[in-house]
Amino acid sequence: MHCCNVSHFQAGKRVLRYIKGTLSFGMMFSKVESMKFLGFVDSDWAGSINDMKSTSGYLFTLGLAIFCWSSKKQTVDAQSTAESEHVAAGGAINQAIWLRKIMADLNLHQRRVTEIKVDNQFAVAIAKNPVFHGRTKHFQIKFHFVREMEQS
Repeated sequence: MHCCNVSHFQAGKRVLRYIKGTLSFGMMFSKVESMKFLGFVDSDWAGSINDMKSTSGYLFTLGLAIFCWSSKKQTVDAQSTAESEHVAAGGAINQAIWLRKIMADLNLHQRRVTEIKVDNQFAVAIAKNPVFHGRTKHFQIKFHFVREMEQS
């Protein structure tokens, strides 16, 4: 505010033009029967053309409203789509645990299990099957956390 220039003024005008063009847009919130957490996870395998890293994305709903989401590049080099999805699921599970703790602090305890939807059947099979898979040797140990959380 104390050091404005022409570029700041132009950016402010751009924001105001955007708002003027979207006045008819809106969100409708309605009452729901239960406030249940539900998570959705997806990733792209080697989507970045610069370094061939995958991008993870997740979102969580509470009732009918999306209230938490993330999309970021993975720090590991996934060697398959299943590994990329598995890494994304690990990040979403950590977020779900953290969200449940915050909700408990607010006396909004979640009695039911938090479902996390993953669209890769092999990643789901890896999480559900407690038997060691020879095909998953290259997965990092910390991502086997997904299997442990699915079992508990």
